[in-house]
Amino acid sequence: MEAAANAAAAGPVPAVPAVPLTIAPVLGVALQARPEAAEPEPVAHVAPSLADDSVAEAPDDDPFLLSLFAAEEEPVHPEAIPIVEGTKIKGSRRVARAARRAQAAPPKVRITKLPKSARKAKAAKSAKSRPASTLLSIGALLFSGALLVGTTVPANAFITFADEPVGGVNGAVVSDSGPEQTVEVAADASVSALTRDAFSVTSYAEVVREKYGTRISTFTPTTGAVRWPFPYATPISSGYGDRVAPCRGCSSHHNGVDFTPGSGTPIYAIADGVVTASEFSGSFGQHVYMDHVINGQKVESIYGHMIAGSSPLVAGQTVKVGDLIGLVGSTGASTGAHLHLEVHLDGVIVDPFAWLQANAVN
Repeated sequence: MEAAANAAAAGPVPAVPAVPLTIAPVLGVALQARPEAAEPEPVAHVAPSLADDSVAEAPDDDPFLLSLFAAEEEPVHPEAIPIVEGTKIKGSRRVARAARRAQAAPPKVRITKLPKSARKAKAAKSAKSRPASTLLSIGALLFSGALLVGTTVPANAFITFADEPVGGVNGAVVSDSGPEQTVEVAADASVSALTRDAFSVTSYAEVVREKYGTRISTFTPTTGAVRWPFPYATPISSGYGDRVAPCRGCSSHHNGVDFTPGSGTPIYAIADGVVTASEFSGSFGQHVYMDHVINGQKVESIYGHMIAGSSPLVAGQTVKVGDLIGLVGSTGASTGAHLHLEVHLDGVIVDPFAWLQANAVN
């Protein structure tokens, strides 16, 4: 009773769900019964996968899907759908079979047989051309053999030496065979001694000097209207005419005479005249041109290779015989200090040494 009173004082007690109890008749103890096993949940139906070769049922409630399933199946090209091993696709077996047939099918070759008339014409044509080619081959071989023999065998191998008659009264015959010829010498015959022409030996230097060297090496000075370019005798290194060119650019035919009194020696006019040129240029270097009238002829004298600037003359200047022309030098095409003197008669080049010898008098 006290417990009920305390419970009433404590307030309302929350409701506890009723649990069935099982009372053991033997022990007299109330035990809580185990809850019954829960019912299994319903399993959802799974549509067939691609691995399944079966075909799904056409739905009855969707018109669009019904139209797709009702469509006729179109043929599929073997290369349109890739075949994956282990995967089953609708129509895959048919595609694989078509691919195998395409790979295994041999190419179709059609052999067309020529008509009988065409075969006969072709055989006749080949039969006609065969003899011509054979003859051509034989001719080429014969020509090659003849060419080989003609180029390797001497011509006299095919010549036969037969007896040939020689014209004459007795009708003598020349043969390739007969007694050997002999020469008999008289017992009184004598052998005369051989005679030789006299000869001498001339060195190459002497030959060159004789042909191209200086002809005359000295002269005698004069004091007349025509004089030598120096009032004393001087050496001459090269005379007029052919010579060996002494330098590159030098002439092999010498048109003047080269006097070599030494560098800086004064040069004088050979006759009265007028200066036509006094300059430094060309192969003559410092040079002077003068015009003279001697014995009624127009004479031109040229003085070349003088020292640069050593001539006091100018063009148009009148010069007397013996006046200073310039100093001996080596300008222009020259191998050493010398005076190159030229003399022209009416425009014709002459030997200055021979002309001075004939005209330079006292």
